[in-house]
Amino acid sequence: MKFTFTCKKISLNDSVKLYAEKKVGKLEKFFKEEPEAQVTFSVEKKNRCIVEIMLRGANGTLFRAVCEDADGDMRGAIDEAVNQIERKIRKNKTRLAKNLRSEAIVPELPEEYELHEERDFDIVRTKRFAVKPMSPEEAILQMNLLGHSFFVFRNTDDNSISVVYRRNNGGYGMIETSEED
Repeated sequence: MKFTFTCKKISLNDSVKLYAEKKVGKLEKFFKEEPEAQVTFSVEKKNRCIVEIMLRGANGTLFRAVCEDADGDMRGAIDEAVNQIERKIRKNKTRLAKNLRSEAIVPELPEEYELHEERDFDIVRTKRFAVKPMSPEEAILQMNLLGHSFFVFRNTDDNSISVVYRRNNGGYGMIETSEED
């Protein structure tokens, strides 16, 4: 597994990074090809340790977990993030293989894992609307006027379909679409 480590507001010793490599490396068994792991460590107020793990499979599928430990235990946050990703893989394996495009993902599960199939995704409402050309600033204004948490629009800068959204920690984010290579 290929690892990339990022530390924000903290410097870590190699033992924590080795621990993360060992724990996250166990998730490699779920993938046919070698995944990439990006692990971000940070510390916030009152010694809260936060670990974000993002796994990218060879086919582009992403798994992400963000965990924090209020006691300042970075290893505990790593364990919880790895457990979250493992649960996501087991929970969605059958659904992803059955409902999405064939190249999306099919993580390999060892025989000893029991599959718990959930109900299909129930779409309870469908809306249709015209996607109007506007700048991101106009889209944010429109989103705020409507009282929504996100807004879909056609970006006048590059004519792509984009989404602006309100971030939980304040500010706004934008998702830009592009043609797949």
